[in-house]
Amino acid sequence: MENSNQTSSGRFFLLGLSNVFYLQGICFFVFLIMYLMTLSGNVILIIVVRINSKLQTPMYFFLSNLSMIDICFSSTIVPKILINTLSKDKSISFLGCALQMYFHLALGSTECILLAVMAYDRFAAICRPLHYQTIINKKMCILLASISWGVGFVNASVHVPLTFQLPFCKSHHVNHFFCEMPPFFQLSCKDTRLNEIVMSVAAQIIVAFSFFLTLISYIHIISSVFRIRSSQGREKAFSTCASHLTVVSMYYGTIIFMYLKPRSANSPEIDKTVSLLYTAVTPLLNPIIYSMRNKDVKDTIKMKLFSLST
Repeated sequence: MENSNQTSSGRFFLLGLSNVFYLQGICFFVFLIMYLMTLSGNVILIIVVRINSKLQTPMYFFLSNLSMIDICFSSTIVPKILINTLSKDKSISFLGCALQMYFHLALGSTECILLAVMAYDRFAAICRPLHYQTIINKKMCILLASISWGVGFVNASVHVPLTFQLPFCKSHHVNHFFCEMPPFFQLSCKDTRLNEIVMSVAAQIIVAFSFFLTLISYIHIISSVFRIRSSQGREKAFSTCASHLTVVSMYYGTIIFMYLKPRSANSPEIDKTVSLLYTAVTPLLNPIIYSMRNKDVKDTIKMKLFSLST
């Protein structure tokens, strides 16, 4: 029974966001525009950091890593959404699904840790300015980035084999728009308690701990901002902190909701909406919130556009 159901078609069927034809058309254009904006925003940021020596700093080293994650993260999920929205065949191969889940988990976990690292970098720069160069040196930057990427891919290497060894006897129709763990547990005719415990523990260690570190860093940053004498300087710093915290809270909050909620709270439609926020919206907002408001970034873009036009 188990073997026949797991390999009967060798494919899963992603039910997507909507079956209504005109809504599918709207979804396609919205996702296409968001994806192109995500790619262009993050690619521009990486190029700007490379060509402007003023931006060769730890903050922009981490931001370049974040942009690379967001490009790969979106490219893991959104192209398949676009194809499935227009195509009658909404299937995905067993291997394709496993790879999508693997890279989604790996990149998502890496981003969680990297956001905490970036918050710590800002804490060191604002609250410990005299020791900043010593605390966040080149070796430390490479080490922190390597830990972020390493933990993310190790996390995915644990979850994906555990998920795909389950027998999917109930159905191969996934009520979601990509291959994510929680909807797959509902397809299994085997008790998934072990998978859920492992998922919950990993989410608490990686997501909740990273969010806690980020929050602590920003509490210290905001307390330092209060000591700024200039009201204009305080306003600017608060604006930056507020925008960073908004994006960070949305990213961590949606992932905590997806991976730490009790089984009884499962709702496919709500889960899809929540997943949209951290898979499509956050990668679009990150380069805008973190970098495009920065004067050096804007000046570099203007200078490059002017040199190309002349």
